[in-house]
Amino acid sequence: MLTRRVLLGTAAASLAAPAIVHAQGTPPIRIGEINSYTINPVHTVAVRNGWMMAVDEVNAAGGVLGRKLEVISRDDGGQPQNATRFAAELVSDQKVDLIAGAYLSNIGLALADYAKQANILYAAGEPLTDALTLDKGTATCYRMWTSTYMQVAAIVDTAASLKAKSWATLAPNYEFGQSSVRLFKQLLSAKRPDVTFVEEQWPALGRLVAGATVQALGDAKPDAIFNATFGSDLVSFIREGNTRGLFDGRDVVSLLTGEPEYMDPLGDETPDGWYVTGYPVAQITDPAGVKFRNDYQGRFKLLPNMGSVMGYALINAIAAGIAKTGSTETAKMLTGFGGAAFDTPFGKSYFRAIDHQGTLGTYVGRIKLQDGKGVMTDWHYVDGATVLPPAEMVSKLRPQT
Repeated sequence: MLTRRVLLGTAAASLAAPAIVHAQGTPPIRIGEINSYTINPVHTVAVRNGWMMAVDEVNAAGGVLGRKLEVISRDDGGQPQNATRFAAELVSDQKVDLIAGAYLSNIGLALADYAKQANILYAAGEPLTDALTLDKGTATCYRMWTSTYMQVAAIVDTAASLKAKSWATLAPNYEFGQSSVRLFKQLLSAKRPDVTFVEEQWPALGRLVAGATVQALGDAKPDAIFNATFGSDLVSFIREGNTRGLFDGRDVVSLLTGEPEYMDPLGDETPDGWYVTGYPVAQITDPAGVKFRNDYQGRFKLLPNMGSVMGYALINAIAAGIAKTGSTETAKMLTGFGGAAFDTPFGKSYFRAIDHQGTLGTYVGRIKLQDGKGVMTDWHYVDGATVLPPAEMVSKLRPQT
């Protein structure tokens, strides 16, 4: 880390990195990054690796507007109140030009609200909540990755192509899970009016009671299951579901499960044939994806995961937005980021001006057990631009800001 200073921690603990050296009269562009490093380190440490790599690449190429990028990072511990407190400290004490990041939807919403009140740009990385760019959308917030609507829309055609007529749903009982189920019902029913929904299970995030959940889903005898759990909840659900035969002869459509950080912990318990969104990192063949994988693996000695993509793409998106704007003045960036195109490991993406939504997409495929671990098969990339919320939905839901 030769060209940036990184601060990380629930207070202001510093990572071991030399201070950035600034040319006289050219202060760095300071980005205040906030993420849930301690609650999901497998994912969020990869996010940090990704943005570290992108910062170094941007700075090695001369920076943005002739200025180096500098990231000052904080760990919110999965708590919205921590995130907003750190955001205020980064803005008032560290004098950052913008804030960025977040993993969970509730934290993304809290940071968006803070940014509106403080009149500073917030570049959200991966909170999936639709509210961030629709009914609670603000002029001060842009989101780089997919929304919940886009994740569901990317896989709903696959669900509609199945023979299943009765469905059960399983999702964590917070904003992302609730929206996932609501949108899946809405979009699937529009394509398949003959489907019915016979059971819903709503475990608290991180507290899924696997035996009771699997029993309830099995008792409902659905033809198929829609799943939006992830992390430890997903592992518990699959382990119990395998034991009780819940998935035998039954289709499962599952958001995020094909991402390496969620699939790798399953090991030889990986269920066969689920339809998923994810990231088939080892199988990517397009030039941008191969270069990112090779560069990341060369630096960190492991394959990237989806978190790595998120951190890397977010810095590129911010750099592109500032370059297009030609300034780091907040008032100018708020409009200048609209339409900004940026490079990602999945190819070019951009920020749509009408709702500040990014077009980075996701891969859709199936998972299977191979050599004792899960892999994605029969996958294809869904460009986020093809599954954006319709303009009429945006005009109806998004406040005029």
